Amino acid sequence: LDLSAILHLPESSHGATVRRCVTVQEHGLAAALDHELIALAAPALERRERVRVSVAVCNVNRSVGTMLSGEITRRHGAAGLPDGCLTVRCAGSAGQSFGAFAAHGLTLELTGEANDYVGKGLSGGRLIVRAPRGVHYLPQGTAIVGNTVLYGATSGEAYFGGLAGQRFAVRNSGATAVVEGVGDHGCEYMTGGTVVVLGRTGRNFAAGMTGGLAFVLDESAHEEFARRCNTTLVELHAVESADDRALLRRLVEQHAHFTGSARARSLLARWEHAVHDFVAVVPKEQQRLRVARGSASEGQRHG
Repeated sequence: LDLSAILHLPESSHGATVRRCVTVQEHGLAAALDHELIALAAPALERRERVRVSVAVCNVNRSVGTMLSGEITRRHGAAGLPDGCLTVRCAGSAGQSFGAFAAHGLTLELTGEANDYVGKGLSGGRLIVRAPRGVHYLPQGTAIVGNTVLYGATSGEAYFGGLAGQRFAVRNSGATAVVEGVGDHGCEYMTGGTVVVLGRTGRNFAAGMTGGLAFVLDESAHEEFARRCNTTLVELHAVESADDRALLRRLVEQHAHFTGSARARSLLARWEHAVHDFVAVVPKEQQRLRVARGSASEGQRHG
């Protein structure tokens, strides 16, 4: 491949062939909301004191919490801050990538809705998105976050009191999330973490999913979801083990607590019956290991 035409530097009128920057790019970072958040969070950043701040957001505020998370990591490393140390309460319509790469110890609460890529690369933080009180729509039937939410998340937790768009939790490798419904391709290429869906999914759920665990509510005797799930690499099971039931209930309880979800509260009120409406989505290799561990434990009890 001849790259001379691409890399060739023609001589200027002065005989020079030096490439140099002549225009400074303006990225708008100087006006980012996170500068204000970093200043408000100083006691938490410097002395690990508990801090609660409230701000308004709109759709021009992109990547809210990302620069703040970078500052947390710069000062405290990957461990971040103590759990619950720093809470930022936002109200309004957040722009792209709300809570991207949120670090441990940071909780971002949004009363309103958010655009695409919420929680991209989530790194230990907690995200909560809920509808405002008194809204004239049903949160469980309305999109509250956009597409590609939690893309590449590695750790942390998220609770969304409404529906998410397509490609929810794609490439999730360790985060925990509860949502009330998702579009197409949910949990695609997921390798770790836990996802709970308190409602319908789109088509092709779990395509390429090789790790982690998902619980999906399907009140059609498990028939509708089975048609929407890509079972090439996963198996569908009833939620039977005590550990799975305890995990699922705990996450639904936390979702009700953080978002005020009417759907979650209704399920908890009739839990002994509602748990049978959930389907566990388990990667085939992971299920094989589960069965092997169960057999080994049973053998030890009778040994």
